[in-house]
Amino acid sequence: MRKTERAKIILRELHKLYPDAVCSLDDDGDSFHFLVRSILSAQCTDRKVNLLTQTLFDKYAGMRDFADADQSALGEDIKSCGLYRAKSRAIIATSAMLLHRFNGQIPSERAELESLPGVGRKISNLIRGELFGIPGIVVDTHCGRVAKRLGLTDSDQPLQIEKDLTACIPESEWIKLGHRFVAHGRAVCTARKPSCEACALREVCLYANRS
Repeated sequence: MRKTERAKIILRELHKLYPDAVCSLDDDGDSFHFLVRSILSAQCTDRKVNLLTQTLFDKYAGMRDFADADQSALGEDIKSCGLYRAKSRAIIATSAMLLHRFNGQIPSERAELESLPGVGRKISNLIRGELFGIPGIVVDTHCGRVAKRLGLTDSDQPLQIEKDLTACIPESEWIKLGHRFVAHGRAVCTARKPSCEACALREVCLYANRS
């Protein structure tokens, strides 16, 4: 079966399984808060980030508060999310850059977003999709694992996985695809012990049908 044909079947089944799939990071309507959550999510579960930021934004309400924060103090406040030294530096520097270079606004252009400390391609795709509706595929560990097992890519490199997926998936599906892959990766196609026998995608999955 050609990859594009497999992709159509996969998309159809994912629509059925996860019709309302959304980003699992909380969104309180504040775009800057969402950016901070995105930076905190690196090598950390979204659940842990959501729990931490329930109180973090009481102490640091806005961009100016983070820009003026003491790095050691902020590091302690976000320690539970891991990589706290690097993340505290990135959040403070990004907040200052947004205030001084972007007039306090989150930019939508990829190059400008990725000029912000702590923001790489994955986060820029997430921000552009969630805040601006600009199509992009967020390749996290779940997305990469599920895509490879399904035979939509043979790479372990996020950028190549993104290229392989965008080549066979319609642009209108890019934003939701990442969320649906995450949902499927958590519910069925887990890292250690995927439930292939219970998977609605098993008929078109290379991993499930490997010899």
